[in-house]
Amino acid sequence: MEFAAPILKRNELVASVANERAGGKRIILTNGCFDIFHVGHIRYLSAAKALDGFLIVAINSDEQVEKLKGNGRPFMPQNERAEMISSFRFVDAVTIFDEPTVTELLLAIKPDIHAKGTDYSIESVPEREIVLSYGGKIAIVGDPKDHSSTEMFARLQTAN
Repeated sequence: MEFAAPILKRNELVASVANERAGGKRIILTNGCFDIFHVGHIRYLSAAKALDGFLIVAINSDEQVEKLKGNGRPFMPQNERAEMISSFRFVDAVTIFDEPTVTELLLAIKPDIHAKGTDYSIESVPEREIVLSYGGKIAIVGDPKDHSSTEMFARLQTAN
């Protein structure tokens, strides 16, 4: 099955970023679990793309989602989460990362902008110092954090 945005391994992503930069594009990276997709995710990714550049969405691997969210997560396997995100017209590339944080990916591609959701402030972004160290910028994008996959799942469990 072919999608609008390619799902790339790290070495392929590095090459793609070099090509996009050579063409004058600004590189934007955002990341997350994207386990149960909701409107907050759409608004977040759309707002990241509105920063005007080549938008890469990095998805936490299944192993990392389980470590972050707990046993029984993710609900959807990483390849399916990647397929869904790659289908959005505002996403230019998707990658899956297996490290506990996005730091190694940031250092590998050095995006011009690291976009995070509104549950952060510029000062509270965990990777802030890494991004600033290579001259990148941080942008807080999306709507207020009124949506949660965990809360959606809890509501589904009690709906009966």
